[in-house]
Amino acid sequence: MKEQSYRKSERISKRSRFGAIYQQGVWSSSKHFTTIICRNTAGVKRLGITVTKKTGNAVKRNRLKRLIREFFRLNKGLFPAGYDVVIMAKKYVPPLTYQEACRELTELFTRKANR
Repeated sequence: MKEQSYRKSERISKRSRFGAIYQQGVWSSSKHFTTIICRNTAGVKRLGITVTKKTGNAVKRNRLKRLIREFFRLNKGLFPAGYDVVIMAKKYVPPLTYQEACRELTELFTRKANR
């Protein structure tokens, strides 16, 4: 059960780290999401989430963040070990179901792994 948790050590929370990832990371996009992947020194897979106000009101933003966190929690095998991953929601994302978000994020990470 521990593998499916989302611990504090698996979060990116510092603004300086987000800035470093934006500058040094590899960007990849899909229809509703953008991912940035960058190697970290901690050796742990970590997740950062960015959802701007242009995405919608607080209810929509929080729902998107919950969907992304749940995807990370259940699909840690898709995320590379020793890397920081930032998932950004694009502007004006329509209300997505978990299945739609999961399908799109899975495609994004499997496409990245095939390169």
